[in-house]
Amino acid sequence: MNDNERPGGPNRGGGDNNGGNPWLKSLLIWVGILFALALVVTVFDGKSTTQTGNTIAYSAFLDKVDEGTVKDVNVSRDLISGTFSSGDKFRTYPVQDSGLMDRLRKAGVEVAGKPEEGPSIWAAMLYQMLPFLLFLGIAFFVLRQMQKGGGAGGAMGFGKSRARMLTQKEGKVTFDDVAGIDEARAELTEIVEFLKDPSKFARLGGKIPKGALLVGSPGTGKTLLARAIAGEAGVPFFTISGSDFVEMFVGVGASRVRDMFEQAKKSAPCIVFIDEIDAVGRHRGAGLGNGNDEREQTLNQLLVEMDGFEANEGIIIVAATNRPDVLDPALLRPGRFDRQVVVPRPDIDGRVKILEVHMKKVPLAPDVDARVIARGTPGFSGADLANLVNEAALMAARKGKRLVANAEFEEAKDKVMMGAERRSMVMTEDEKRMTAYHEAGHAIVALHEPASDPIHKATIIPRGRALGMVMRLPERDSYSYHRDKMYANLAVAMGGRIAEEIIFGYDKVSSGASGDIQYATGLARDMVTKWGMSDKVGPVDYAQPEGESFLGYSSSQPTHMSNETAQLIDAEIKSIVEGGLHRAKHVLTEHIDQLHSLAGALLEYETLSGEEIKKLIAGEEIGRIDQGPKSPAVPTAGTSIPKTKRPSGPFGNPSPAGA
Repeated sequence: MNDNERPGGPNRGGGDNNGGNPWLKSLLIWVGILFALALVVTVFDGKSTTQTGNTIAYSAFLDKVDEGTVKDVNVSRDLISGTFSSGDKFRTYPVQDSGLMDRLRKAGVEVAGKPEEGPSIWAAMLYQMLPFLLFLGIAFFVLRQMQKGGGAGGAMGFGKSRARMLTQKEGKVTFDDVAGIDEARAELTEIVEFLKDPSKFARLGGKIPKGALLVGSPGTGKTLLARAIAGEAGVPFFTISGSDFVEMFVGVGASRVRDMFEQAKKSAPCIVFIDEIDAVGRHRGAGLGNGNDEREQTLNQLLVEMDGFEANEGIIIVAATNRPDVLDPALLRPGRFDRQVVVPRPDIDGRVKILEVHMKKVPLAPDVDARVIARGTPGFSGADLANLVNEAALMAARKGKRLVANAEFEEAKDKVMMGAERRSMVMTEDEKRMTAYHEAGHAIVALHEPASDPIHKATIIPRGRALGMVMRLPERDSYSYHRDKMYANLAVAMGGRIAEEIIFGYDKVSSGASGDIQYATGLARDMVTKWGMSDKVGPVDYAQPEGESFLGYSSSQPTHMSNETAQLIDAEIKSIVEGGLHRAKHVLTEHIDQLHSLAGALLEYETLSGEEIKKLIAGEEIGRIDQGPKSPAVPTAGTSIPKTKRPSGPFGNPSPAGA
């Protein structure tokens, strides 16, 4: 739901009022200045030759003198010029010749001297100053461009704030455009009401909050909420990113913080929105002795401005982050950020409202039901739902339709969840058969595990980075994870590998289950180290603490864990994963006929829905009139992809195969 459209206008950086390129214009100005300097040097250069005439050799000049055809000459140290009897002019360059004057007198040539001319004083000055002027011009040009990049002009533009005031009148966002996060919207609506009518709260002793921190996963609508505040408040709204404060020069960030608050004081009451505040508000001293002084100074200045000796009345700071765990505690205390507004992923009712907001601009067919789509998209954020509606509209446009139907929404949902289909990928029949049994193994185990989520779709059409996939969706939003469901997911994850072993033999097991093994190992590790679900280890937290590591190195073993405990944890993780392997093997061995039936149907139809799989297992007809488009069945030799590219996660979220 994040919308980062920037308002246009003549005061915006990156645009030129005359429609030209300011960088190119400045460059052309300096090129013109340097050309003018060179022209002045040429004009004032006393050594520039203005004489005309043909240049002849000195020996030829002497022959002409002896012949008596030279009328007159002008002699200087570096040049001899003159006129022949015929009126033609000539010039030559002298050599060391002490008898030249005697030969000229004997021949009756009129001789005139010429004073030595050096460069004029202006030319000499320009020659000396030209390199310095060139260097000064380049330095001034670079400095000017850097100051423009900083969002302010002037000689000291580095310390100016980059905060932009939102003044757009058209297309503004209001709270009507924000859906699915009613509690967060209510918290911020109160701030807007406080700005509009402070006396309503002041008569009961209430004070305006100084700051509100929006915390939520990426795509949940934090920036959209901030833009809605700007649209609703009717007061100046400054927006800036946390990364705009930090520069390579120490002290620049603190100067920008001071300048931002100075601008805000002039426009108070106002709102200042800092996006991604974790870029500047990280915990101080987390660098293990190698901290960033510039970032810490910037944070210190921000803390002082928010709650220092000088009161900043009427300035409300709204910040957003998806990493509240790394923020400095001094930034989060009351008096600075008085409210921490959690922006969660929407539930089913919230998803319905978000879909309805985005569907307003899309012509819908009568079979489209926002609640049905919302029920099939658990865990989607607002940005995911906006992308879903957009993908459905694009698919309908590609098909030449006038309305977006439910079929396009289903295709878009599959594309968003599982990746785009890659029907052009060439697979051998053996690979297709192994992929079909691998995915059938996942599906059969999922059907026979009561705690497993229902199957949404199974396919052997390559999607994203996977050659096949079994997608499961929960029936409703869940906020906790139970032990029986964890064991069921472990069994489902191991179903693909066990199916390959049962059907093709121990030596033919492929690397396609690498993603499943990675998922199962991570789940088992969390069960043992985080959730206390191992009787041998007990309800003790042995999880690796999340935080910054020194030089990228992080020990896999917490410092408070002994070697014996680490060995016990590894043994428990292995035991839990192998338990899922045995459960999957028991289910597939007992229902081997269902495994063959489902794999055969996947080879025939390539994609089956959850309802079709249930009918097939129950011995009923699937009921398809046509079998749907088929991918290339007979590939050319040597064009198959390696089997290490066949990860298949139990939730349809494949991860790259590991070695």
